[in-house]
Amino acid sequence: MAKFLTNATAYTEFSCGIRAAKSVKLRGFGQLYLSVAIFLYFKYCDPILFPTQTKQQPAPLYMQLDKNKVNQVTISAAQSGQRIDNFLVKHLKGVPKSHIYRLLRSGQIRVNSGRKKPHYKLQADDILRIPPVRISENETEKIPQPVLDTVNNAIIYEDENIVAINKPSGIAVHKGSGLRFGIIEIFRQLRPEQELELVHRLDRDTSGCLLLSKNRQTLTQLHELLRHEKLTHIEKTYIALLDGNWRQGNKTIDIGLCKVKRSGEHLIQADSSGERAISHFELIEVFDEESEWPCSLMKITIETGRTHQIRVHSQYAGHPIIGDSKYGDKKSNAHFRELGLKRLFLHAQRLYLPLSAPITIEAALSDELDSLIKLLRKH
Repeated sequence: MAKFLTNATAYTEFSCGIRAAKSVKLRGFGQLYLSVAIFLYFKYCDPILFPTQTKQQPAPLYMQLDKNKVNQVTISAAQSGQRIDNFLVKHLKGVPKSHIYRLLRSGQIRVNSGRKKPHYKLQADDILRIPPVRISENETEKIPQPVLDTVNNAIIYEDENIVAINKPSGIAVHKGSGLRFGIIEIFRQLRPEQELELVHRLDRDTSGCLLLSKNRQTLTQLHELLRHEKLTHIEKTYIALLDGNWRQGNKTIDIGLCKVKRSGEHLIQADSSGERAISHFELIEVFDEESEWPCSLMKITIETGRTHQIRVHSQYAGHPIIGDSKYGDKKSNAHFRELGLKRLFLHAQRLYLPLSAPITIEAALSDELDSLIKLLRKH
């Protein structure tokens, strides 16, 4: 019966027991009453013999965070042990994972005033600072699954430091100028937990070897190796189909490039006063030499990586790249379009990385380019 009594009841019973015991001088029922009263006191009121057992309230499964202001969250014992990235994904409902990892990488999310990696496990009493989470409309848009699959299937090399893909023509390396996404945004959606960055760039219409780094140290090292004035540097080899019959043998074009604006369009032109650009041209094969539409398959290596460098140097040499809508010949482009070529015929075929353990990465021609070459060889 005692278990149904409250603490207040226990105090009452104790007092009554004492008074009753005095009145009957601890005889008979009074003695029993006092015993019960003392028991109830120790049971419900004495913290030493019978410590109070309070049920610990579990931490809330979902906290309401105000995304428009800075949130300071103290981690409870129940919340400790979770990876910080998983904790944030759970509590920042509706915020893309890619944005959460970007906040972690940039140090905007902090633990005890310091930066933490996504895999850091939260500890009890950690103070987590979460900044205002402002998401643009474009950032919340999902990249179509077929595009994600295409790029994921284009990976041709990967180790603990780099990822290389055979970039499809038509996909930019990053978003901008009306483009909702590029290769880097695609990878950040495919692998939100990784710190991927572009090592170099390719034009949107150029296909082939594109390199991404997985950490800042590797990115810095590879950027150093991209500098053409270095004795040892990254070697980039391209395959291009040029308009006309190339008769210049092996040729190096060393002329600067500068930006110009014509009819409202930004273009690049060869100019000795522009930024220095060096391209080496080597003939592989000539097709339809005696026809109205001869073309030359070339191997081109570059020492610099200026915007539209190969395209402008090819035009400067008098043999623009076939399929080039900016710098090419319209009639020639129309002819090859009838043969099935719907894109620029420029492909980054090979990358040589002169690391302590050198790496060579090669990207096969797309079916479209390969089919055109086979067709030209039949003529």
